[in-house]
Amino acid sequence: MAHRIVLATRNRKKLEELQRLLDAASLDAEILSLDSFPEAPEVAETESTFAGNALLKARAIAAATGLPAVADDSGLCVDALNGMPGVLSARWAGGHGDDDANLDLVLGQISDVPDRRRTASFACAAAVALPDGTERVVEGSVEGVLLRERQGANGFGYDPIFVPLGHDRTTAEMSAEEKDAISHRGRAMRSLVPVLSELLDS
Repeated sequence: MAHRIVLATRNRKKLEELQRLLDAASLDAEILSLDSFPEAPEVAETESTFAGNALLKARAIAAATGLPAVADDSGLCVDALNGMPGVLSARWAGGHGDDDANLDLVLGQISDVPDRRRTASFACAAAVALPDGTERVVEGSVEGVLLRERQGANGFGYDPIFVPLGHDRTTAEMSAEEKDAISHRGRAMRSLVPVLSELLDS
């Protein structure tokens, strides 16, 4: 019988991406979203690191559901902004999850930065927490540069202005499969799969 794992997010696009990545790894598990657990708490991201926030969410959802929980926290780290917005990426412009406002604010903040210094990275920490208190965290990142205008309609968040090193298109111009192969979240989740397999089968 397949294990049941709860993905600790209500972000539909992120849920689809995580599901896709876990499916591609042939993990024998039924993936559930928080939509299956309306009583599950909204977990505030109060930690100062991606790993801290991912663990907070996974821990709370494992406790609330009694099932293994996977959570991630990720963001854009802009070198010219001293690594910000970082853990504040989803609420950089004030409201949580306003992609357009967040993206516009970052573009405005680095409008005077020359192209050669518009370097940035996407970082992701993925955590798994079991109801018995067992916890693990893995991380993934991808380096790139930021454009001055949006390009592409796929992805979400800051994807329309982020061009990974070695590529000539933004992650919003890539197919889901292309992005998964190189993305910070893809790398983190692929690292998490053997950890999940080990924990669930032990």
